[in-house]
Amino acid sequence: MALSDLSMFRALKSKMHWHQSRQGVLSENVANADTPGYRARDMKAFDLDKLDNTGSAGLSTAITQKNHLAGFMTASSNKNTKVDSFEITPDGNSVSLEEQMMMVTANQMDYQAATSLYTKSIGLIRIALGKSA
Repeated sequence: MALSDLSMFRALKSKMHWHQSRQGVLSENVANADTPGYRARDMKAFDLDKLDNTGSAGLSTAITQKNHLAGFMTASSNKNTKVDSFEITPDGNSVSLEEQMMMVTANQMDYQAATSLYTKSIGLIRIALGKSA
């Protein structure tokens, strides 16, 4: 039995992937803070109820030649959404750096909490199996 077969680890892994994707979206917002007409974006909130419990959370690629590498692409249902902001500059940019930095910090703290829980859970399983943690 692999760790990915356990629903708790699958949920934590999905949550960590969501935080990684969100970090990318937030960093794009910061990078485009001076771009005229750019609208800030964010990810839809992580929903544990919509988590795929079948274990098939992605798409495999077809290997058509012997030199091709086997790949795996995760399917993401957390699409970017535009953020309504009350602060829009005269050139139409809706990115507030202070707001984005707060969201980046909160995202990093949540990611660290998920990785800590993942690590502690693996340690508990190792102890239960009689291996040193």
